[in-house]
Amino acid sequence: MPNKSALIYEDLKQKIDREVYKLGTYLPSEHQLCDLYGISRETGRKALSALAEAGYIQKIRGKGSIVIEHRQYEFPVSGIVSYQELAQKLKIKTENIVYGFETKVPLPVQMFTSLGVEMTAAPVTAIKRVRLIDGEPDIIDKDYILQAVVPDLPRAAAEKSLYAYFEQTLGLQIAYATKEITMEPATAEDQAHLDLPVGAYVAVVRSVTSLADATPFQFTESRHRADKFRFRDFARRVQP
Repeated sequence: MPNKSALIYEDLKQKIDREVYKLGTYLPSEHQLCDLYGISRETGRKALSALAEAGYIQKIRGKGSIVIEHRQYEFPVSGIVSYQELAQKLKIKTENIVYGFETKVPLPVQMFTSLGVEMTAAPVTAIKRVRLIDGEPDIIDKDYILQAVVPDLPRAAAEKSLYAYFEQTLGLQIAYATKEITMEPATAEDQAHLDLPVGAYVAVVRSVTSLADATPFQFTESRHRADKFRFRDFARRVQP
């Protein structure tokens, strides 16, 4: 059963998300939280500290805890979120179009060398998908799945959700990913599939995703229309 501070944290977080406590306003003080929830001051302090660590509030000495902009990104930079999970969170209508599906092809290592990939061109399943948002093509995802980990990937999984197949069907434990973001001129492939003019640019996110045992198994190049996406994150300075 969650402890009291966790319950208070979750209630306050939900109220911030619902804008009961709006951006730029102050939460109840520790003393007020004691009266509101019937808790000790230490419990209230722990709940507020958790909100601060999660990026929901900033504590200001002598004033209290102010609600700040918290991880409101259209596409996550940190964290590992599947496209389907993100679509559900943002409540947008999406569609996948698989236009490339090849098995037993070599991993294009040169695409991911900047992320520390040193393995040889191991056999992968190569998948190319266009992501439509509200009927418009906005993203090209190129995924390369290591066949040593996922030997028989069905095309149907690519048409729906790779992560659902990895985690729910295969029971893989996805742990972390290394990512980089660059702005690059749109290729002829980008122009054709994303309806882009000559001279346009795309935001390219390359990532290497690893399992809990540190095995890299998914290599992704995600190419976004630069006029449709913002990449945002929350960062907190740790005092040296």
